[in-house]
Amino acid sequence: MKKIIIGTRGSKLALWQANYVAKLLRENYTIETELRIIKTHGDKILDVPLAKVGGKGLFVKEIEVALANGEVDLAVHSMKDVPTELPDGLGIVAMPKRVDPRDVLISTKKLPLMELPPNTTVGTSSLRRQAQLLHLRPDFKLVDVRGNLETRLRKMDEGRFEAIILAAAGLDRMGYGDLITERISSELSLSAVGQGAIGVETRLDDKEVRRMLKNLNHSDTFSAVTAERALMKLLQGGCQVPIGALGTIENDRLSLQGVVADLDGVKYFRDQYSGPIDEAENIGIELAERLLEAGADEVLADIRAQAESLL
Repeated sequence: MKKIIIGTRGSKLALWQANYVAKLLRENYTIETELRIIKTHGDKILDVPLAKVGGKGLFVKEIEVALANGEVDLAVHSMKDVPTELPDGLGIVAMPKRVDPRDVLISTKKLPLMELPPNTTVGTSSLRRQAQLLHLRPDFKLVDVRGNLETRLRKMDEGRFEAIILAAAGLDRMGYGDLITERISSELSLSAVGQGAIGVETRLDDKEVRRMLKNLNHSDTFSAVTAERALMKLLQGGCQVPIGALGTIENDRLSLQGVVADLDGVKYFRDQYSGPIDEAENIGIELAERLLEAGADEVLADIRAQAESLL
């Protein structure tokens, strides 16, 4: 019986995702699966904001090295962690159906975002969330918070902040959905590129594994995330840049929303663009160009200059 070795990070959420992909494979094929836990650079740096670490692929690089070297047959990632530029010979070849891509609020006062008292202290590790939060509520006091899901929740319980913004997908997958105070509308806060989607990466010359993964792919998810990633690639986005995007599909048309904002949420550019599903990449490029023409180019240049000064 063939064995498929799956590379993954060691967090509970990453293991949930890897086990989910392994389960799908075993349901479709007569195979064995084995998880290979690989510690990434991002896992080792827990006391520094991501924007100050710099670089790309903080949570995938070491796994991709193992994949390229043949130590694992495929890798399972959260798509929001995957850089738009992949190593030669590797590719994201499947994405199972995406779950809720939205951000969520957990509040000790059990109040929704726009009803929180003035000067509420909010925990977030994301510049994207920070920029959009301050655009809505410039009175908020934002606190950077790193660590896995359990660590972040514990820090809130310890009183370090009164509310926290997280991804719905992680909470739902880990069984913490009942803690959610509000699932934040995409009209208020656009999610990270690829948020809620799992990506399966493998060697492009491994035809057998690519064939097996084909049955795991959800085409609408793949198209939507492709558009989002095309936008991010042209904008040269990453954890150091506040960019949000969300693709949705209805009646065979893909609609993409995108946002770019400065770090305090004052300069704020948001737009959307739609087209046929099979033009996903072009839709992302077109929307990115519109945002740049509207003035996002100056915001992005300023943010990158600030980020470089921190490294």
